[in-house]
Amino acid sequence: MTYKDKHIKLFSLNSNLELAQKISECAGIPLSKIESKQFSDGEIQINIEESVRGYDIFIVQSTSYPVNTHLWELLIMIDACKRASANTVNIVMPYYGYARQDRTASPREPITAKLVANMLTTAGADRILTLDLHAVQVQGFFDIAADNLYTVPLFAEYYQSQGLVGDDVVVVAPKNSGIKRARSLADHLESPLAIVDYIDDDQKRENGYIIGDVKNKNVILIDDILNTGKTFSSAAVIAKDAGAMDVYAVASHGLFTPGAANRLNAAPISEVLVTDSVKTETPKPDAIKYLSAAPLLAHAIIRIHENKPVSPLFQYNKTTD
Repeated sequence: MTYKDKHIKLFSLNSNLELAQKISECAGIPLSKIESKQFSDGEIQINIEESVRGYDIFIVQSTSYPVNTHLWELLIMIDACKRASANTVNIVMPYYGYARQDRTASPREPITAKLVANMLTTAGADRILTLDLHAVQVQGFFDIAADNLYTVPLFAEYYQSQGLVGDDVVVVAPKNSGIKRARSLADHLESPLAIVDYIDDDQKRENGYIIGDVKNKNVILIDDILNTGKTFSSAAVIAKDAGAMDVYAVASHGLFTPGAANRLNAAPISEVLVTDSVKTETPKPDAIKYLSAAPLLAHAIIRIHENKPVSPLFQYNKTTD
């Protein structure tokens, strides 16, 4: 299917070309031509190889590893589009790096999530579309429109298709900060909720315990970012010690920093489920499974371009028009 409106162009930078290609197929919008290269000293040069004058431009770029390279590539691309008289420049950022630095947690710390928002706005972005911000208040850091789509409905559809629903399943937040996300998935699956808590603090993971009943239940651990794998690995052991049967882990963004795959392979986890928001070259756990966020993002791009509300996608399903 080819999208009929000719006043939109979709570009992909280098962070996640595979996802951009899937979005292109789902939306029916071909990827436009661009060259991005680095000089020997590391400087980035962008060359847009076709006219963007008067077009609504959508640029797919996650700020994942190498974070700063991908961020600067995006900023330069925004500037190039604005100088070439694009009508609007819309950023499709499946993973928003620096979102974890959303507050001053200790004296003299920066709020880097706000700094990045300012940089994108100053460069000339008109809108940002992202998935599962680490903290939803980061939306408020933008002085432009910012749409934060949720992946929980996608995960719920998957687990429903696997029969992981009802009272035989317990959705577990592996840390206190993830309770809201866990409750949302539990509501979708009509399952009870539990929480992993720690006697002292979450740095002493051997002191963890379950608030809730997981004995003889299948457990789904849910978080937004899977980085080192420590949180899931520890929570899986704690759940097993509390009598859980099979343990599943799900996260919106699979960063898989070095060592994560080994930790997850050693943990009692039957499956690790993530979206394709981030492309990484590091090893993945043996039990990895990917769900594509491309259909959700493609629907959002079309809705934004057609000035339709994005809110129906917050309860996304495959039949959304």
